[in-house]
Amino acid sequence: MSGPSSQSHARYERIFEQVEAPFAFVDLDAMWANAAAMLERAGEKPVRVASKSIRCRPLLEAILRRDPRFQGLMTFTLPETLWLAEHGFDDLLLAYPTADIGALEELALRSAADPDRAPIVPVDCVEHLDAIESVLGANSPPVRVCVDVDAGWWWLGGRVKVGPKRSPLRTPEQVVALAREIESRPQIELDALLAYEGQIAGVPDRPPGKPLRGMMIRFMQRRSARELSQRRAAIVTALSEFVELEVVNGGGTGSLELTSTEEVVSEVTAGSGFFAPTHFDHYGRFTLTPAAGFALPIVRKPSPQVATALGGGYLASGTSEPSRLPGPWLPPGLELDAEEGAGEVQTPLLGPPAAELAVGDRAYFRHAKAGELCERFSRLHLVEGERIVDVVPTYRGEGKTFL
Repeated sequence: MSGPSSQSHARYERIFEQVEAPFAFVDLDAMWANAAAMLERAGEKPVRVASKSIRCRPLLEAILRRDPRFQGLMTFTLPETLWLAEHGFDDLLLAYPTADIGALEELALRSAADPDRAPIVPVDCVEHLDAIESVLGANSPPVRVCVDVDAGWWWLGGRVKVGPKRSPLRTPEQVVALAREIESRPQIELDALLAYEGQIAGVPDRPPGKPLRGMMIRFMQRRSARELSQRRAAIVTALSEFVELEVVNGGGTGSLELTSTEEVVSEVTAGSGFFAPTHFDHYGRFTLTPAAGFALPIVRKPSPQVATALGGGYLASGTSEPSRLPGPWLPPGLELDAEEGAGEVQTPLLGPPAAELAVGDRAYFRHAKAGELCERFSRLHLVEGERIVDVVPTYRGEGKTFL
């Protein structure tokens, strides 16, 4: 397979000459190169595609068609999951618990109509089980669930936790206790186990300009991966005494080559790696090619050295720090103004190229996180080689905003 086409301001300006900015795009040559690299890192394990990182039905369909090892979707809300199911997607695993009773009622109807193809929803406490049971009739078939396990690393004798604050279930004993509770409820069926190691998959281990912090992150990730591998194996072994799991899911874009080596893991998840946002520029274990971006028009020149773009305040979720800002990409050398950052209505750009940009020109940016870009744009222009091959709607373009 040939590699992605060269990425330059001149190339994209040729391709998008007739497209009015602002607009968002995906470079398919780069995206497919990233897809192939992720499959290689995943070894022999199938890769479940995280829908929250894509948020575009046509692209999700294209990814699942691309290679048989891309199997199923990991979704982020139950309404989104049910909407995707209505449009023909199956093998759906919801990543986050729900308290949406209306959506649970719809799930119960779908489970009754086709139990084997119904989405799997996560649980980590009795309250989740009670919510599911509250929408089920006396003769309803079982709803399929997944136990979500805390994959964080607890160190200093358990006094400090590193990793996302997700499930309260950590030990084999805690997981078995909830699994036994599920077993006692005939209308709920335990089919899967989920554990997302965000402190490995979602934390760059080569932060620029911070070598000491990078050393600490790599130390943490090595220790955490070793501990989680042992704990996940112990949990699956304990559950195997009385339940047969259909799915044991783990990992993310940043940990594919680590999680996939665990024998008990049946599949890994990836999503952000397709688009390769700026958050994934600083990992030492792998390299991705920027595949998604957006263009903004230059509408002001407040001084000869500054070019001001329209809009651009597309901040990524998470902690409040510069790494969550969109990054000026092309022409290379552009910088955000530290005093203004990326603004709701305007984004001043500094650096040598800013002096060359005139009113009416365009600057290209990359988002810090993957799927949140599609919450800002209703369409994605899909590029191959030197041309636009399609324009497809995002979730927003289909009138859907699930969070």
